[in-house]
Amino acid sequence: MKTSAVVFEQPEQLSVRSLELVPATAADVIVAMCWSGISTGTEKLLFTGRMPPFPGLGYPLVPGYEGVGTILEAGPESGREVGDLVYVSGSRGFVEARGLFGGQAAYVVVPGAKTMVLRPDLGERGTLLALAATAHHALGDDPVAHPAQLPELIVGHGALGRLIARLVVLYGAPAPTVWETNPIRMEGARGYTVVHPDHDPRRNYRTICDVSGAEGLLDTLIERLAPGGEICLAGFYSEPVHFTFPPAFLREVRIRIAAQWKEQDLRAVAAFANSGTLDLDGLITHREPAVRAADAYATAFGDPRCVKMILDWRTAA
Repeated sequence: MKTSAVVFEQPEQLSVRSLELVPATAADVIVAMCWSGISTGTEKLLFTGRMPPFPGLGYPLVPGYEGVGTILEAGPESGREVGDLVYVSGSRGFVEARGLFGGQAAYVVVPGAKTMVLRPDLGERGTLLALAATAHHALGDDPVAHPAQLPELIVGHGALGRLIARLVVLYGAPAPTVWETNPIRMEGARGYTVVHPDHDPRRNYRTICDVSGAEGLLDTLIERLAPGGEICLAGFYSEPVHFTFPPAFLREVRIRIAAQWKEQDLRAVAAFANSGTLDLDGLITHREPAVRAADAYATAFGDPRCVKMILDWRTAA
């Protein structure tokens, strides 16, 4: 079986071309993709060639781990049904290209156990589950039991920052403050306040979560912490992270890093999304048909008005 797919042929070179899928096993499903999101973190690093080396990295590759589609075929051991709408976190099922992470394709072969069944009316909003799970992971272990430890300040009002803020509010903690320096991105707050850091006088935050990935920001954040406060680094930092020691020493600062979401994070946000508890509206701002993927990636990576770009695969072959 063949599929059209987005292929990073090499850094800075993208095509949409036909690939052969590997045969499905009894535990697999074949998903006809409807929508997939473009990640401005991981996918940008893969596209630019700045992704740090790790096992399996190489070109050509099919990126993407934010997909939603309908199950076309379900193996007898897959645990899924034909017609289910599912979230797909990627696949490795291509013959002529690596699947890193393999979700940007019209059809994918993936183990049924790796999919998450969605309520049908979630539609394209289901592509946000990976970001929502990343946001949930940044809150630390068992946020229900520790609402006082949730972020009081979030740095960055992109899609990830917005989801973290919405989850903090959902968990019943005081509404966080969000810093944003780009006026274009200051709109869209739901239940919290967005300010320019220059207009925020507070210097006693107990918990700060940075999703900006900005270089050289730690000293500024340390100055805003209360004694014994914590900074969570939830962005991706391609340059060395450093800070001035004496101010951090005087405050006895704790620094925590939030990396890849875990299965329990995905299950938590999927339950929230399927029940309607987590608001996913207003985050997808741009859409393009999959055949215009090159334009879509350029917009996602370069236009500050683009909070989240979605590729539409429903007319792709």
